[in-house]
Amino acid sequence: MGILNVTPDSFSDGGKYNNINSATEHALEMIEDGADIIDVGGESSRPGAKEVSIDEEIKHTIPTIEKIIKYKPSTVISIDTTKLEVAETALESGAKIINDISGLSNIKMLEVIKEHSASVVIMHMQGNPRTMQQHPTYKDVVNEVYNYLEMKIKFAKSYGVTSIIVDPGIGFGKSTNHNYELLRNLTNFQNLETPLLIGVSRKSLIGKSLNLEVDERDIATIILETDAVNKGVKIIRTHNVKNGVQLKKLKHLLN
Repeated sequence: MGILNVTPDSFSDGGKYNNINSATEHALEMIEDGADIIDVGGESSRPGAKEVSIDEEIKHTIPTIEKIIKYKPSTVISIDTTKLEVAETALESGAKIINDISGLSNIKMLEVIKEHSASVVIMHMQGNPRTMQQHPTYKDVVNEVYNYLEMKIKFAKSYGVTSIIVDPGIGFGKSTNHNYELLRNLTNFQNLETPLLIGVSRKSLIGKSLNLEVDERDIATIILETDAVNKGVKIIRTHNVKNGVQLKKLKHLLN
């Protein structure tokens, strides 16, 4: 899953792809590199990020989605949003997956997903992007995240939504220690019997652990992604698609 942030303030590539031409060009490059999914986001979810209006998020994302599909009609597009109106507009424009970092906080999202026969990524987050990193606290982070995702899977299925992916939400309301505890125990999440997605690409846990700036984190990213895939992760959400595709090919050759 290649990351396409069409926002001015994302932590890694803020401002680089926040117009339709540069965003589409980057998406086509990732598709050429072998991305299976393009995840389009119009609102930054970095810690402390400001909320974006519905109209602004639609303005950032929908024209880009439409243009990508115009050039590459078979592309699987994921819309990274928590807003019902954005999700619905994206699905009507050709997106196939809703990537909801709020974990379906708006239950009407499930009605839209079912109506469009779409898939959903359900993520765990403690708090919201504006507050999540202030004081993340857990008694047992692995069990709490697992139980949350298990509950949300059952909830989605009760609405008739069956194409479900789960994401433990690395970096979303977790300390560095919480993140590594989750990464060490990813095999536990296979018991959910639902495809697992992981997003560690260039995140601050790498920077804090290795004292690296954002643009220096790709090697560490692919090391963590490789470990995650070896523990059963099916989808890696990443900035460097070329590295991810090499991982995919080598994993296939080794099996």
